[in-house]
Amino acid sequence: MTASGHPVLGVGLPRPTHHFGMKIHVGVDSQSGLTHSVVVTAANVHDKHPLPQLLHGQEQRVYGDSAYASQKALIHGKAPKARDFTNQRTRRKDSVDEVARRKNRNKSKIRARVEHVFAVVKRLWGFTKVRYRGLAKNANRAFVSLALANLYLSRGRFTEQVRP
Repeated sequence: MTASGHPVLGVGLPRPTHHFGMKIHVGVDSQSGLTHSVVVTAANVHDKHPLPQLLHGQEQRVYGDSAYASQKALIHGKAPKARDFTNQRTRRKDSVDEVARRKNRNKSKIRARVEHVFAVVKRLWGFTKVRYRGLAKNANRAFVSLALANLYLSRGRFTEQVRP
């Protein structure tokens, strides 16, 4: 927090030049690929902390990477009907469990739909770097970019209804 009470971006490794960063956490419908919730945090915040804001309560399934593996109780508390399909952590020292590896791979194939939103935001709107030093301005830019990405990803549905 700054002296005025505004949140600031997370600072990277201490070097002669500081690198400011942020993370965009999104909740995406796996059927349509559209974003329904967005949380922007500083880069030094762990991925599991904004999870309650990403769930709206009507989910049937929750997909996530291994950062959300220990959040089963939180997922069921926020979305009671949701089944937990987060990737489970694998042990490197133990022998490779092929069944668990295949399960994680299948979950990741569906989870990849979330990443399509980021591809649109980064490639079409150039959101690869933060442009401002404050988190609020960068968050507003992220919200607008993701709203435009929703319109872009659903453009086929709009044009089909208009044409005779």
